[in-house]
Amino acid sequence: MNLRDLPNLITLLRILLVPPVALLLVEGYFGWALVLFAAAGISDGIDGYLARRFGWRSRLGAFLDPFADKLLMLAVYLTLGWEGHLPAWLVAAVIGRDVIIVVGAVAYQYLVERLDIRPSHVSKLNTVFQILLVVAVLLHLSGAPLPPQVITLMIYIVLGTTVASGAGYVWEWGRRLVRAVRDKGDTA
Repeated sequence: MNLRDLPNLITLLRILLVPPVALLLVEGYFGWALVLFAAAGISDGIDGYLARRFGWRSRLGAFLDPFADKLLMLAVYLTLGWEGHLPAWLVAAVIGRDVIIVVGAVAYQYLVERLDIRPSHVSKLNTVFQILLVVAVLLHLSGAPLPPQVITLMIYIVLGTTVASGAGYVWEWGRRLVRAVRDKGDTA
């Protein structure tokens, strides 16, 4: 193994954590699920640091890292929703946003022009709140009860940032589409 592959190996290990986290949630081992969720988060920081610090970036890593993050969040939100620990409408909003972003990006890429996707500030904030909500719910379920108002407030913050983030991407890509069509018409 080449040291340059270490970030990708860490990312692959993070992907392998997804099924155990989901299984622990289903079985009601919320404390252990939280430990693995935290380990996945720490591994995300480590592989990113190594890739940036030593220039060990790769095309595979550029795909795998966000894939691993989305896979973990998808599994956790779906499982918590399925088990009744998060409202189904919130899970649908979180997943719907990601589907809109992926489908929109792919369509734009193939129908209009190459799309350089960078997360917006609202999207980054949304990710932070999604993670904090998972941690709060898992802490609550593992015996560190939080006031219900705290979790309810976090649920609505996640909903708001999810909608704002998704709408922001749709607005930005729509604006770019109009400009690309207009520019194409000007050259015709």
